[in-house]
Amino acid sequence: MNRYEQDEENIKIERRRTFRMNISFFAVFILFCVLIVRLAFIQFVEGEELANLERGENKRAVPMMPIRGTIYDSTHTPLAYSEPSHSLYISLYENYGLSNGIPTAGRIEINLMAEKIAGVFKKYGAKDAPEITAGEITKSLDLNYSKFGGYVPRLIKSNLSDKEVAYFLQNKDQFKGVQIIEETVRKYHKDTLATQTVGYLFKYKGAKDDPFYKNISEHNSEVGLENPGLFYQENENVGFGGLELQYQEELRGESGYQLIPVDMRNMPTGPGELVPPKKGNDLYTNLHKDVQRITEQAITDQIKALRTSGRKESQNARMGFAVAMEVDTGNVIAMASMPDYDSNVWKNGGVTPKVYNEIKNVYQNGTIRSFFPTDQTNTTESVVLLGSTIKPLSVLIGLEEGLISPSTVYQDKGYALFGRDGRVSNSGGSVMGSLTPREAIRRSSNAFMVTLIGEGLWKRYGSSKAIEVWDEYMKKFGLGVETGVDLPNEYRGNIEYKNEEETALSRLAFASFGQQGKYTTMQLAQYVTMLANKGKRMEPHIVSEIRDSEGNVIRKIEPKVLNEVKFSDANWNLIRSAMATNVGTSFDGFPYDFARKTGTSQQDIFYKGTRKRVDNGVFIAFAPRENPKLAVAVMIPEGGFGSVSAAPIARKIFDAYDMYYGLDGTPKKQKATKEK
Repeated sequence: MNRYEQDEENIKIERRRTFRMNISFFAVFILFCVLIVRLAFIQFVEGEELANLERGENKRAVPMMPIRGTIYDSTHTPLAYSEPSHSLYISLYENYGLSNGIPTAGRIEINLMAEKIAGVFKKYGAKDAPEITAGEITKSLDLNYSKFGGYVPRLIKSNLSDKEVAYFLQNKDQFKGVQIIEETVRKYHKDTLATQTVGYLFKYKGAKDDPFYKNISEHNSEVGLENPGLFYQENENVGFGGLELQYQEELRGESGYQLIPVDMRNMPTGPGELVPPKKGNDLYTNLHKDVQRITEQAITDQIKALRTSGRKESQNARMGFAVAMEVDTGNVIAMASMPDYDSNVWKNGGVTPKVYNEIKNVYQNGTIRSFFPTDQTNTTESVVLLGSTIKPLSVLIGLEEGLISPSTVYQDKGYALFGRDGRVSNSGGSVMGSLTPREAIRRSSNAFMVTLIGEGLWKRYGSSKAIEVWDEYMKKFGLGVETGVDLPNEYRGNIEYKNEEETALSRLAFASFGQQGKYTTMQLAQYVTMLANKGKRMEPHIVSEIRDSEGNVIRKIEPKVLNEVKFSDANWNLIRSAMATNVGTSFDGFPYDFARKTGTSQQDIFYKGTRKRVDNGVFIAFAPRENPKLAVAVMIPEGGFGSVSAAPIARKIFDAYDMYYGLDGTPKKQKATKEK
């Protein structure tokens, strides 16, 4: 290598050395900047927290139970409310674990305190309160910290008696770590009004698998760190039925919490700073306590009368359901599922197996749900076939489809034949002679519906298309779809006319007079409301408005039309005038002209291995006929004829509404007061 080449190589080496040095200096500069920024962050952002840690004063947020809002009826009477209550908590200020499997002195000390607390509960607790043993107290303390951190106060007992509260407050020095915290206990109207509609509470730890709470469960731990007020606690009581579940987020409010100072071991170093809970919003419902009470009593009395009447067809009646709905607004004034029960049994967020066994057939809302009572083999379920109450709609379909006209005359022979061997008879085989559509509804002719509507649709459209046409009409009238009522877990109905085990003609024939679809009382109420208002499917509303804890209206529920069926006025008027079924003496003296239709649906059940045919009582009505205010639907499974079993209940509901609201716009109670 000559001198020139050597110089070139030296220059390259020098350049590489300079580049490396520049890179090194730059890297050191970046690291120095990061260090400066970190030191500044520690100084100005984390400084206080680190100083607290050094002093053993870091804080942890421990949520406290929220205060639920109140559920009122339309007269502002509380149906569900939260009363102040006191709970006993214990904070652990030292490690009470075992040392080499041997109880430490602290462990022995706290076991002795648990025995003493159990003795206080036994001596001063409420007489009906379940006994809490020392072993149960020790278990709740979670001394091995398998469930809770050391700083989390342990709940020992809720709903303390006044004597228990007084004793622990007067003897605080004898119970290390004991705290008496004011919380609330949920209570329900003493007369068990609208029990299943209002709902009940259940422990959150047992409700987490419910679809409503799954998202809450997934995000609960994150929420607890960011906003303790939204944190759901395992022991918290949450809505698990009725309005309590439907409006859980509105009713719940926000948890309070304690900011507890802890040491490096996460053990508390002193009492916590209290941030009180925020009360939830209040619900104001359309339910009227007196109309509701009269409705419930009417069903109870009627079931008793049916069972003791001596009539074989109604001797097994034991359930009844009714819904009263305003025609123009969709407001639900009464909703009764009977028998009911005292929902205060859920006040602690659960019930014992004994209590559950007592209420298992009555705690569900039969007006929107389908269930079978389990204490008798194969009984009728809570939803039934509609029977003849479907006939006004059958005739409407026939008129709109051009299968019949208002002047059509049908010769009723007491039965109808269809297909190869299909035969349907009228009730009791009654031969009705010449019938117009109006008379066919009024006198409830099965033969008319089968021949002119069911078979007529089948002939016009063919098998599958005819079923689709029928199904479309049913759904437009709210039968086979959710009504939209503001309650959870609504049943859509059992659409039997889609069961392909039977021929399409047979399904349509039986569907035409109400024997191919089981629906809820709520669906039936929405349907009769449509007959009353000429085709507007109103969304049923239990709740009228939501207010915050200061009384400010934050949401008002307005009437809502879900869909509208456009039929001619002539056809609507024909149906209205035809709904004049004989209801015996049930409406004697009723001061208004009203539209009604009775129904007696038949179905087979197996009872103790034997096939048994039962009659279900069904009744729909609206009043007054020409300016309808209220629509009512009643179902009495195994009640016998609808005119005998269900109609008397509807009469009492109309009378109650007339008393407090006025079917003519003037409440009769108010009128009677003025006259005095």
